Amino acid sequence: MSLATLPDRYRAVRARTLTLASPLSAEDCCVQSMPDASPTKWHLGHTAWFFETFVLERMESGFAPFDPAFRVLFNSYYQAVGDRHPRPQRGLLTRPGLDVVRDYRAAVDRRMLALLASAANQPAPADLIDLVELGLQHEQQHQELLLTDIKHLLWRNPLHPAYGPAVPDSGPAPALAWRDFAGGLVEIGHIGDGFCFDNERPRHHVYLQPYRLASRLVSNGEYAGFIAAGGYADPRHWLAEGWDWQVAQGRACPLYWQRDEAGWREFTLGGLNPLDPQRPVLHVSYYEADAYARWAGARLPSEAEWEVAAAAQPVFGHFADSGEFHPRAAGEGLAQLFGDAWEWTQSGYAPYPGFRTPAGAVGEYNGKFMVNQYVLRGGSCATPAGHVRASYRNFFPAAACWQFSGIRLARDA
Repeated sequence: MSLATLPDRYRAVRARTLTLASPLSAEDCCVQSMPDASPTKWHLGHTAWFFETFVLERMESGFAPFDPAFRVLFNSYYQAVGDRHPRPQRGLLTRPGLDVVRDYRAAVDRRMLALLASAANQPAPADLIDLVELGLQHEQQHQELLLTDIKHLLWRNPLHPAYGPAVPDSGPAPALAWRDFAGGLVEIGHIGDGFCFDNERPRHHVYLQPYRLASRLVSNGEYAGFIAAGGYADPRHWLAEGWDWQVAQGRACPLYWQRDEAGWREFTLGGLNPLDPQRPVLHVSYYEADAYARWAGARLPSEAEWEVAAAAQPVFGHFADSGEFHPRAAGEGLAQLFGDAWEWTQSGYAPYPGFRTPAGAVGEYNGKFMVNQYVLRGGSCATPAGHVRASYRNFFPAAACWQFSGIRLARDA
């Protein structure tokens, strides 16, 4: 990214966030449906806070905060920056109002664009481009979180309101097939000059045994077969912690599924629909993904296995830019590696060999979370197009299922 093209990219990403929030009422934007989710209003404020705190505060001449209280209200987890409002209480922030938060965003945008214009005419700080690009990538992550969080909120409403248009019909998925990979000594991790997060480096060698990957994601119909076979009632398929989790939760199907006299239905951002057996199963936890894989006589891939397969494919798939926000049935070939649903891997989220946490508060972005989480790969139907790549590492705790997470099976060759 060059300084000349950065203002247009900045405008586009920031405008996209407002577009995603535009179908929502002020009431929708304020409510928090669970501690892991954040209100839309908080996402709007936090993404402005990022640029104000990490760029303007350091680089703007005569900097003054829009509102000093926002430094605490919209700080997420950056302890080096100072105090934070408790995450489970973000839904209690009825003030500032949504209009004030929008004014905050507009003010930050004016000042950021003025800073970028000024930097084009005089020597700019060496890390300006990198910091702004990090902020835009961060905002794209929050665009996805905005969609996942509002989906959970609307699902909790007994009226099951739709966020957007009804999900269009999807065609049939091909039969699941297996693709063989030779294994051996391979390299994984980001390569090239384009953007990546710090957790994607350093590139390093990994040895893989020969393995096989499923040609597509597990479908709703296949997962329904697991349920019908008593998969949620048979502890033999489950990790001990996963069994305890699903018993404590009373879980008997994926999040957003419900059954009535007509059969299974699924809540989507387009409302409550009959379950399409051809589309990928969504919103499963690591525990559920692992249990299904065991039941199916398979396993989950490692992140290295997934990356080696994905690196040979174009980064093309069904992303959020379609406006559907729901996965489609698979096409032919090695399908759905990018988009549709984040794919659980069996790999714990840990630093790569030689990883070093960057200096400063932005060093808290990824490294501090490298414990008790699993890696997901590939992006989803809620991920902005152009945001992911083969080396991108998403991560969540094993119980997380409100994200657009799905299953790709693997086997030893």
